[in-house]
Amino acid sequence: MKQSIWLALLSYIPVAKAFSLPGLSPTTYHSNDEIPLLVNRLTPSIYFQHQDENGNDISSDKEHFLYSYDYYNERFHFCRPEHVEKQPESLGSVIFGDRIYNSPFQLRMLEEKECVALCKGTIPGRDAEFINRLIISGFFQNWLVDGLPAARSVYDSRTKTNYYGTGFELGFTDVIQTVGDETVPNTMEEADMDASNAGATLHIRSPKNIRPNPVKTVELPYFVNHFEIVVEFHERGNDSYRIVGVTVNPVSIERSSPGSCSRTRKPLTLHEDRDNEVYFTYSVKFVASATVWATRWDKYLHIYDPQIQWFSLIGFSVIVILLSSAVIHSLLRALKSDLTRYNELNLNNEFHEDAGWKLSHGDVFRTPPKSMLLSVLVGSGIQLFLMIICSIFFAAFGLVSPISRGSLQTVMFLLYALFGFVGSYTSMGVYKFFHGPYWKANLIITPILLPGAILLLIVAMNIFLLFAHSSGVIPAKSLFFIIFLWFVVSIPLSFVGSVLAHKRCSWNEHPTKTNQIARQIPHQPWYLRTTQATMVAGIFSFGSIAVELYFIYSSLWFNKIFYMFGFLLFSFLLLTLTTSLITVLITYHSLCLENWLWQWRSFIIGGLGCSIYMFIHSILFTKFKLGGFITVVLYLGYSFIMSVLCCVVTGAIGFFSSMIFIRKIYYAVKVE
Repeated sequence: MKQSIWLALLSYIPVAKAFSLPGLSPTTYHSNDEIPLLVNRLTPSIYFQHQDENGNDISSDKEHFLYSYDYYNERFHFCRPEHVEKQPESLGSVIFGDRIYNSPFQLRMLEEKECVALCKGTIPGRDAEFINRLIISGFFQNWLVDGLPAARSVYDSRTKTNYYGTGFELGFTDVIQTVGDETVPNTMEEADMDASNAGATLHIRSPKNIRPNPVKTVELPYFVNHFEIVVEFHERGNDSYRIVGVTVNPVSIERSSPGSCSRTRKPLTLHEDRDNEVYFTYSVKFVASATVWATRWDKYLHIYDPQIQWFSLIGFSVIVILLSSAVIHSLLRALKSDLTRYNELNLNNEFHEDAGWKLSHGDVFRTPPKSMLLSVLVGSGIQLFLMIICSIFFAAFGLVSPISRGSLQTVMFLLYALFGFVGSYTSMGVYKFFHGPYWKANLIITPILLPGAILLLIVAMNIFLLFAHSSGVIPAKSLFFIIFLWFVVSIPLSFVGSVLAHKRCSWNEHPTKTNQIARQIPHQPWYLRTTQATMVAGIFSFGSIAVELYFIYSSLWFNKIFYMFGFLLFSFLLLTLTTSLITVLITYHSLCLENWLWQWRSFIIGGLGCSIYMFIHSILFTKFKLGGFITVVLYLGYSFIMSVLCCVVTGAIGFFSSMIFIRKIYYAVKVE
């Protein structure tokens, strides 16, 4: 077994060398040294909001897109270097949509520049319509300098702190009003153009001539064509410098030549009925900073709504502690009383039929229907559970950091492949627990069923991304590498785990014998039926992770940096404990009512309810208007995948908790 593991790891190493993890080690620059500026994809964002004259948010009326675009997509007409070169990226970075290239920007340490001409572009009306649509939807540009994302300074009114938000605007919008078929613009003499170009919220001023016709609020997009780049550096002495921050102030300027970069000029509007000549320029400024290289990410890693997270976690922790105390106390008290009474009856040879969970001793270990599928799902759930808990643990304790782009996702893929051994061992052990006869089929199906289904769904989502011309399309090379990792590492380890479990696992040794004829299950109260119990149990499980899900979705869909892994680790532990407790409680009360069909019930009650609430939460999360059919399909498709994975993980937790509980209580009684 050890030789197989080492061979699998060694086979992965040559491929891993093809990727890089930027930002792990500092780069020291000297005066006039070249500083590469790399460009990444254009991404949607939820930061882009405007208000009307009454202070009401009008961003909900916009169309929002959830897929990104390649920076050098021909429809943007951005300036290109003489030779466009794709930069090496990690596997996780590629899968999550990063596409990094070199750029024509020339940056040199301590060399400041003012209004440098970059290039002239001609944007046709059709492409102008496309760009204006993305500006109104709130798309952001993303650059990288020395491993740091080019950012914008953001003030968080809730925490009253300033931080660096990744990316900057593709363009800005000005709120105007239309009356009938006429447009009533805001008084431009009273408008603050600097605020407009800085991306600040503009409020509509009431028009001087009030007309009785209906007034409609619309947004006029302005395209950014000048970039004020501010590089923060830390001086180390002896003409040595390190970059500790990068911000970009985007400006929209309408002009007929690249000579003027005044921010007081009229902003650039792309006309959709004709060609538009656009001059791109940039300025560079260097600012000394006391921030050292080791702490340069502190200003990027911002905690959103920390009070809400603390209050929710502490509040729900108190609920879980009280719930667990009540459950454990009641179960121990009831079980102690039952065990004492049953054992006394056995010692006196006066055992008689009595109501309670012991009456199901001849059926509780009976093989359930579709035992093969259940064992495979439980094994896959344990494999995912170990991958998640280890990944969160590594991230929470700084062993894997979101600072190194894509490293966390790469580690997750590798851990999932390695834990194929444990998942298959568990699947085969559960199948033996059910006395399943087709162990070879279990050996083959376990490492293929769930990963294969997820891979097919991802490929289907990839086709939609391909039609949308998104940069999120997973390249064929990366897909082949995932399949290679699956077949070379995960499946061989899974086979080893299955064979080992088949030979050595003793889960099939039950404390009681199973009767030949199944005992009839009496009528159950309505609140313990599977559907009702599932929905009630799901409330407790989902409540432990509901707050963190909001931030996870924001990170996945809107390119936010998620690093609050301490909160996430605690939430996931609460999820595990809550799911285990509530499933065991329902299983015990079902057994007391002589319902011995606990196997599928424990999996469904533990997993399905939480996943249903998770999917509903993902739909309620979209308070914005999804832009187009492809966006809706992608959002619902990926939300469905995450909900299914949640169901498998929590279902496995619920099943295992019930299985351990049942084995314990039936080993403790004496049955003649």
